[in-house]
This record gives sequence, C-alpha cells and structure tokens, in this order.
Amino acid sequence: MNKIYPSAAAALQGVVKDGQMLAVGGFGLCGIPEALIEALRDSGVKNLTAISNNAGVDGFGLGKLLDTRQIKKMISSYVGENKEFERQYLAGELELEFTPQGTLAEKLRAGGAGIPAFFTKTGVGTLVAEGKELREFNGETYVMERSLVADVALVKADVADRSGNLRFNLTARNFNPAAAMSGKVCIVEVERIVATGELAPDDIHLPGIYVHRIVHNPNPEKRIEKRTLRDGK
Repeated sequence: MNKIYPSAAAALQGVVKDGQMLAVGGFGLCGIPEALIEALRDSGVKNLTAISNNAGVDGFGLGKLLDTRQIKKMISSYVGENKEFERQYLAGELELEFTPQGTLAEKLRAGGAGIPAFFTKTGVGTLVAEGKELREFNGETYVMERSLVADVALVKADVADRSGNLRFNLTARNFNPAAAMSGKVCIVEVERIVATGELAPDDIHLPGIYVHRIVHNPNPEKRIEKRTLRDGK
C-alpha cells in the first residue's frame, strides 16, 4: 500500500471532518507538523477538539487554527505564549480541558495501547480531580484518568521509510509518538523519505503500523519561540 501523498492537502482529503478530535504532536514549536496544520486551516473544517501540549503561538502552529476559530476545545498542558488562546478562553469562546503534562502523555499512550483508563496521583486534591473516581492503593489516593483516542493524529518526524517507519530528531520526538499511537488515522509530515529497509531496526522510534499517510516537507520553517543569545562578551 502506498502511504506517500503528494501534498499535505491531499493527505488530509477524505479524512478530516467537522467536529473531530485531533491529536497534534509537538512541544511549543518544536516538532510540530507545520504543513499539515496549514492544510488543516485551509480545509475549512471546524468545531475541532485539539489534543496538544500547547497551542503554538499567535499566528503560528495551532495558533493559526485559533485565529480562524476552527478549534472549539483544547485538551492541553501548557497554555502560555498565546494571547489569542488566553483571550478566547477568558471570553468563554474556547473550551479548555487542562491536563498535567505527564498525565496528558500517558492518556495518549494508553489510548494507543488499548488501555481505557489508568490511576495516577497527579492532580489529587486539585481541580484536575473534580468529578473523577478516586481510589486508594497502598494507603495513597489516586485519581482515575480516561485515555484519549483521537479520530486523526497529525505528527512530525525527521525520516520515514516508505512503509511508514519513523525516526524523530532529538527533542522533536516529544509528544509525537504518543500522538501518533492515539490516532485512528495517523498522518505524518517528514523531512526525508527513504526506501523501506534503509532504517536500521534499532533506529526506528515508531513502527509503520501506526502510520497511514506520509507527506514530504523537506524545508519546514522551524520557527523558534524565543531566541536567546549569549552576551558576546
């Protein structure tokens, strides 16, 4: 089966629809699927629930979808760096399911592994635990968290072979593998495509069984959120 599509728009065609839940890889602006996010914006789909550690920055990354009001709800861990996110949330225009970062990662991983729920100590005694089942194990209280299974996962990798096996680049791996696993359909944006078998088995970070469509984007912008330079002295 050919997994390679000629463009991000073509890869999204017939897959994304109004009202879907999407898992999007990335941490800040590191490892985000830039081309796929732009194509998603241009598709015009709306009323989306986006699972992502954060929502990019104003005008870039998922911030582009906030600008066009295509996202109705965010399931996120960090919500700073984005004034439009803040404005919409405080105005009651955007729903937010605030989730501790480790819990968010595990909710995605568990969803991809077929685990419907798990218990964690994180969030016990806070707003995060309100309305959720609490249970005691070995004298400690834990809160039950349900896993996340997305309709579509949009992820970014460094290299893919033609079978969809992926290798990520250093910290750009971040939430991408977990997001990919959680999606019923996974679309990946990569900088390089190689022949099947060219990646050594030990170099594969995510097996191709999780990947359904591949888009080649050899020159992503890779914008930096905050450029910090050392004093020349």
